[in-house]
Amino acid sequence: MKMKKTCAAAASALVMAGMLAGCVSKDNGPGTAAPEAALKDGKYDPVLTITTAKQQDENAGKYINGESLNDNVMTRWGVDHLGIKIETTLLGGDAANYNTKLRLALTGSEKLPDIIPVYDTSLENDLIQSGQVKEITGDIQKYMPDRLKEIYKQYPTTFNPVIQDGKVYGMAISPNLTEGEVMLVRQDWLDKLNLEVPTTIDEFEKVIAAFTNDDPDGNGKKDTYGFDFSGKDSYNTGWVSDPVMIFSTYTGKHLPGQWYNDNGKLTYGSVADGNKEALAKLRDWYSKGYLNKELATQGAWDALADFTEGKAGIIIGRPWLYGSVKDVEKNIKGAKISAHPTIKGVKEDKTYQSGQLNDGVFMFNKNFTNMEAFFLYYDKLYDAAFGTGDFKYGYAQGYDYDVVNGEVVFDSAKFNKPLDAIQAPGKMTFTKNTPSVDGPGKSYYDLANGAKPDNGILMRAAAPVDQTAKDGFVISYENRDVLLPSAFNGAPTKTMQSSWEQLTTMEKETFTKIIYSKEPLEAYDEFVKQWHEKGGTQITEEVNDWYKKTNEVDVMSAMGLK
Repeated sequence: MKMKKTCAAAASALVMAGMLAGCVSKDNGPGTAAPEAALKDGKYDPVLTITTAKQQDENAGKYINGESLNDNVMTRWGVDHLGIKIETTLLGGDAANYNTKLRLALTGSEKLPDIIPVYDTSLENDLIQSGQVKEITGDIQKYMPDRLKEIYKQYPTTFNPVIQDGKVYGMAISPNLTEGEVMLVRQDWLDKLNLEVPTTIDEFEKVIAAFTNDDPDGNGKKDTYGFDFSGKDSYNTGWVSDPVMIFSTYTGKHLPGQWYNDNGKLTYGSVADGNKEALAKLRDWYSKGYLNKELATQGAWDALADFTEGKAGIIIGRPWLYGSVKDVEKNIKGAKISAHPTIKGVKEDKTYQSGQLNDGVFMFNKNFTNMEAFFLYYDKLYDAAFGTGDFKYGYAQGYDYDVVNGEVVFDSAKFNKPLDAIQAPGKMTFTKNTPSVDGPGKSYYDLANGAKPDNGILMRAAAPVDQTAKDGFVISYENRDVLLPSAFNGAPTKTMQSSWEQLTTMEKETFTKIIYSKEPLEAYDEFVKQWHEKGGTQITEEVNDWYKKTNEVDVMSAMGLK
């Protein structure tokens, strides 16, 4: 469908009157003028179609009841309740395939839809440079509902990747601080060996040494070890099988692989003071058998296997990680996992970890004229996050919740028509992940502190599943101040494009060789020297220049977000 133009004068008058109304005209075909779509009582008439692109993830790719991408419970809800039809016209499978489709659209081989979710910072920049995406500074100020403005006010840095020359060309998708990592420990091993949960690096070392040497599983064999993590792809995964706690013990807020705003100057964590001491500790532990022997070859999910099979005693990850390793409690008699905060640093401060504020950005076709309709739809999706409106309990009864004998049920096996797993209708829309305002686990924290489960969010959190995971979410929320999103979230700089892959490969290989004792500890000093000489110094200057430019204009005020 082709949109021709807005009824600017009429729409302006309606908006000025605070009626959240607008009208558009459209074509039904050559020579045929379509009736205008006008918003009345919260619904467009006739139905307004908005096209979108979609990266199909594993959950959004599943439909029940004979439904499909463009005909499902959510597309029908949009038409019935808002008079808005969401039609996916550009579809990609995985991230690489999706990005290829978007790049083809830039060359004219594919048509850009109205809404363009983008998950790659290089592509975001290319879209801006192409002139094919819409500058939305004024649209945000004019059309974004107040409750969404309150959310976006909290995350000003999420706009940085889409700011150019003081103008805003996109907005974060569902900004919300992710949950933090917790330490999952074999509680039965601690109890058997009369050990306490470690809170410092020295206590941690004592525990993992005992888990390695003192036969915690009681089988008479030396077949266990203390700390399970992956070093294959990164020493800062930010989600599961992560050793970043050990680095932060010595480096504080300077985390390997990401940038930190140190009093106005962005610095790269892998070359900060303290990394050498962290590598020395990991090297010592590896030589003593306290760590996963295959840490350099196993990915984040691969590393879980030893913990799940009862061979390892401690693993780090997001609170939901418990659900992926809890089988050890079924498979081994007496096994018990408990969740705890990560240890303190050597200076008695907390240890820090990666945080994520959003998964990509929304960008819009330069010819898209229905931003008010987009915000109307987008705001409604947030009903599920706030536990209000049409989505008080979830998105669709019989999909992500059900009402059984008058009781709201979130266990899909207990639905009136039982399902193998909860469906995710929120992912059937133009968002890849369902909007949330729960932060790192606020609902679980509120329940633990006496809140009554009187709305859908709290009722879902109160559902009787996985107490250890719930404990983890409470810990996550209590320690939300340790989450550090990378201060650099822009497109690769000029020197990054030519040198970053070489630098990150050198970093990973040096760290691994030191831990494996294939290089002396002093190899770290040479790495830092080489990192700066082979582009790191220039990249640091470019990153700081980017940061300066993104803050030259007060775009938050221009968008009405201050």
